[in-house]
Amino acid sequence: MQLFGGLALFLFGIEQMTEGLKIVAGERMRAVLARLTSNRYMGAMTGAFVTAIIQSSSVTTVLVVGFTTAGLMSFAQSIGVIMGANIGTTITAQIVAFKVTKAALLMIAIGFSFLFFSKRKTLKHYGGIVMGLGLVFFGMSIMSDAMQPLRTFQPFLDLMIRMEHPLIGILVAAAFTALIQSSSATTAIVIVMAGQGFITLPAGIALAFGANIGTCVTAMLAAIGKPREALRAAVTHVLFNVAGVLLWLGFVTQLAEFVTVISPTHENLYGAQKLAAEAPRQIANAHTIFNVANTLIFIGFTTLIARLVEWLIPDRPLDEESVISAKYLDADVLSTPSIALDLVRREIRHMGEQVLEMIGDIMPAILHGSVDALDEIRAIDERVDILHAQIVVYLGRISQAELTEKQTVELMHLMDAANDLENIGDVVEVNLVELGRRRIGKGVAISTPTQVVLTDFHQVVMDGVAAAIRAVANDDYEAAQAVTGMKKEIMRITNSAANHEAQRLVANEPQRIEAYTIEMDIAEKLQRIYYFARRMARTVGE
Repeated sequence: MQLFGGLALFLFGIEQMTEGLKIVAGERMRAVLARLTSNRYMGAMTGAFVTAIIQSSSVTTVLVVGFTTAGLMSFAQSIGVIMGANIGTTITAQIVAFKVTKAALLMIAIGFSFLFFSKRKTLKHYGGIVMGLGLVFFGMSIMSDAMQPLRTFQPFLDLMIRMEHPLIGILVAAAFTALIQSSSATTAIVIVMAGQGFITLPAGIALAFGANIGTCVTAMLAAIGKPREALRAAVTHVLFNVAGVLLWLGFVTQLAEFVTVISPTHENLYGAQKLAAEAPRQIANAHTIFNVANTLIFIGFTTLIARLVEWLIPDRPLDEESVISAKYLDADVLSTPSIALDLVRREIRHMGEQVLEMIGDIMPAILHGSVDALDEIRAIDERVDILHAQIVVYLGRISQAELTEKQTVELMHLMDAANDLENIGDVVEVNLVELGRRRIGKGVAISTPTQVVLTDFHQVVMDGVAAAIRAVANDDYEAAQAVTGMKKEIMRITNSAANHEAQRLVANEPQRIEAYTIEMDIAEKLQRIYYFARRMARTVGE
């Protein structure tokens, strides 16, 4: 009861601590990811930093998938981030090895005081971090106490002796980690057992190796039903971790000797007491060295690893991905609002690609296209409506989390941008498609000079919509300013088109009045599309 109760407190403490860290450091974490370069070593450092904050290599993998599918980095570059994520997970083991369990209850009391008495949200978040860390240490203390009677329980001691065999230790730790879905918890339990003198350093290293393999199950489960990029990231995680363990399997003794040299020693202690005092720090150091060394060894082969994974997980045939759905909205990161909001930006760009396709196709279809061409554009709007609905639902789920004031404003702006983009799609689908049908139904021919005027107007508006989408997707203030600055140009073009139409009104052509009405309506609808694009752009940088 004590063992599992302590484990529950430990896991809850990690969750409490990381929730607070994600909120406090979320904006900084997002900025680091946004500045990610194509340098694989910088990618590994970024993966380590982000995972150290959120303590979840699975969430880091989800972020990598978003960047890869968004085209912000190649799959080969993303592998560096995945490798770095393993280094980030060693932070928990290092914290646990400090054994400051005596301060656990004090940390819980201080953290609770901030949570309970403070009215400032920032202090509440810091209180959650301190209280979570206290619960981690308190859970360890309870587990440690629970294990003391096992010192005289011979069946348990016999089991621990079997852990001396690396393969057995790896398999046991891998199975346990897959079961509880936390390599940090497995490593912590290993360190606690070492602190009781139950396991030797080589056995602890083997168990830590197994935890690295077991955590791959989480990534594989998270990739079920996800895009090909997610599955590739999960497979990369598995290959990297398994290959790393196999590489070190024959060098467990040498690694143990090395960490014994670099770790603190207690010359005044002997036997089980010496083992209990030294092994926890040694296992934590071995865990860190193992993951750092693997990253340094394999990071030079990212291109080859990428080719192997792409060969193992080929792209789906096009017909398998014909159904439109959100590409970036992932429920796994909803607990980190700053990152979830970034995924919304990418999904707005995905939605914007559909809208730009509609806008690009509509003018040729209106001027001289067929009914079938207009119907194809209408079908695209159905995809836009589906994406819009998914974005709105996802934003609603984000709003249920604890948001900062800045994040709340950002959420509302993204909601407005998604609505404006959907309105642009509706203008094309409802109004412009109908004008095309009127042109065909009435047998109206648009003159060549008028086609040139409307086509030029259409191109300027389309450029404005594209810039507005880019501004929202990349949080690009300069692009937003360019869109809002187009107002005078749009007014000039609108007036020029009106003057042209006034001159054409007296032309001796059949159905001149009907043609004039259609042409002026087209210009008016183009101006309305710019209005929504401008409104989108104004949500950036406010």
